[in-house]
Amino acid sequence: MIDILLNKYNINKKNISILLDNMLDKKIDFGDIYFQSKEQEIWVLENKIIKKGTYFFDEGVGIRAIKNTSTSFSYTNSIKLNNLNNSIDTVCKMLSNVKTGNIINKQVYLHSVNAYSSFNLIDDNYVEKKIYILNYIDNLARSQDYRVIDVQAVLTCEQEEILVGSTDSMVPASDARSLVYITIEIIVEQNNKREKGFHGGGGRFKINDFFKKKTNNEMLIDFWTKEAVRIALTTLSAKISPAGSFPVVLGPGWPGILFHEAVGHGLEGDFIRKKTSIFTKKIGQKVASNLCTIVDNGTLHGSRGSVNIDDEGTPGQYNILIKNGVLKSFLQDKLNAHVMYQKSTGNGRRESYAHLPMPRMTNTYLLSGSDNHLDIINSVDYGIYAVNFSGGQVDITSGNFVFSTSEAYLIKNGKIFHPLKGATLIGSGIEVMKSISMVGNNLQMASGLGNCGKNGQTVPVNVGQPTIKVDKMTISGTC
Repeated sequence: MIDILLNKYNINKKNISILLDNMLDKKIDFGDIYFQSKEQEIWVLENKIIKKGTYFFDEGVGIRAIKNTSTSFSYTNSIKLNNLNNSIDTVCKMLSNVKTGNIINKQVYLHSVNAYSSFNLIDDNYVEKKIYILNYIDNLARSQDYRVIDVQAVLTCEQEEILVGSTDSMVPASDARSLVYITIEIIVEQNNKREKGFHGGGGRFKINDFFKKKTNNEMLIDFWTKEAVRIALTTLSAKISPAGSFPVVLGPGWPGILFHEAVGHGLEGDFIRKKTSIFTKKIGQKVASNLCTIVDNGTLHGSRGSVNIDDEGTPGQYNILIKNGVLKSFLQDKLNAHVMYQKSTGNGRRESYAHLPMPRMTNTYLLSGSDNHLDIINSVDYGIYAVNFSGGQVDITSGNFVFSTSEAYLIKNGKIFHPLKGATLIGSGIEVMKSISMVGNNLQMASGLGNCGKNGQTVPVNVGQPTIKVDKMTISGTC
């Protein structure tokens, strides 16, 4: 399949090897060549009308050279051998005055050569199929409740092919990545009061799987649509959140975004190497409750953040970051791993051929414990049950975070009372992890809509967790 990707450019594997040898001859420590071809379709439904159907296509190549810890980079969408040679000359000359460090050692990942066919490609690319899906969502949502006054749905289909050649490996590695997902926003109205609910999902699978995969004995497309309606209707009756310090129960699935933001970013190798993370020099130390084991898993089948190979050609991996509360490892790309005398963990990711790779998360989640979901709720006399978040921010250096809930409930005497609005969670990632006293046996991944932004680049990710109890968190409300 490598040849198929390159044939239209009149380039073959031997050409790539010669280009890489040429880079090493110029006395650099490491170099790589990243080919990418990407197609994307976006279909938008609003107010019962297909408002937009767009198609995007881009392809190009990025060339990187590293000498010591200095990096030079060039990219082009004119993929010709002479252009690639000129780019190599340019990036290597930019490093001519940098002293040589240690050449990144050769690595052999023979199984990555076959990664190209592991994910199914997008099928059923007929316009009628996509219009049918959007109209299906609209009709189903409106049939749920008379208060539904508008439905907005966006269907996105992506197909990406990459090939990575690097000076530290024996053969180029390639991958074909499909990604399909739907976002659904429901507007409801009652007594001149309007609220909205948001849901959806997707992953690295086929469009037809929206109708085949089951959640709670329903088709995915049905479940996501009904959830969006339910959340909107629930918000209609929500009361203002109390403020103060209370026990907080975080529901399964999407609330795992808290660990992604407040913990995961701080474990990325570039922040560790630059000593700007709160987790710097904490390997082997206790950073969380004994109940916490957090992993980043690029091999999770069909999940939005999964990669057969990362964007440096390293196979996706299952990485244990924190085990029973003890910090075990960091997320690494090749450059930061090499400088820190470690190995890449398969987390070198980039938005496109026009961007440099960085250490990034894939699917990050907290493993299940032994507690029952209802037992966790019943253990709280007065507190908050947070089911979904709508946004937040975190300081990597301190680990402090602020997260706004989009669905939350008051807990009284071990029972869930009325829904809340305006609840904002404030705290420190490490302090929260140390305050976790119960971990559910119901690990759930988010539905597959997550994106991660870093240094101006966006990549698809996923998060997850079981239900957990945090003994005390600060809640910002209005009373």
